[in-house]
Amino acid sequence: MEANVKAARKKPAKSVDKSGGSGIIKAKNVETAVSGVNFIGKIDREIYKCVAKDITTDEVIITDERIEHIKEHHPGHYERISPYLKDAVEEPDYILKDAKNTGLILKRSELEDIRIQTVLRVHTTSDKERYKNSIISAWEISESRWENYINNKIILYKRK
Repeated sequence: MEANVKAARKKPAKSVDKSGGSGIIKAKNVETAVSGVNFIGKIDREIYKCVAKDITTDEVIITDERIEHIKEHHPGHYERISPYLKDAVEEPDYILKDAKNTGLILKRSELEDIRIQTVLRVHTTSDKERYKNSIISAWEISESRWENYINNKIILYKRK
């Protein structure tokens, strides 16, 4: 019985959230500014210098609150795009100009002919120390919307 109590007290460092089929690593025991933080991947700071010159970390997260935001405002999109979020932030096709320290990331997956737009807020030296680069929102976009963005928005980065 004592062994069962000790085992119950141990908390896993990471667990995989399979509720949406995303495979996002839940990092609840990692020291963060907000509970319910999910690690997505790592950005190449050289690429993202087009958004902000003083990026402090390469880690990208999404909070449970932002996942719920996506599910509420773009029904059905999160389940479809979540497997592509890591690729979107790590290998963007385009980064478009947005608000200060925020970039609009466009990523196309040829496997399923899916196009996603991700809003990424990068962490800079003027932000609170414990925060990370953070996905604010993400959703699937149409081919015509993709073309509209490329033709009418300011392109900060284009994948070669």
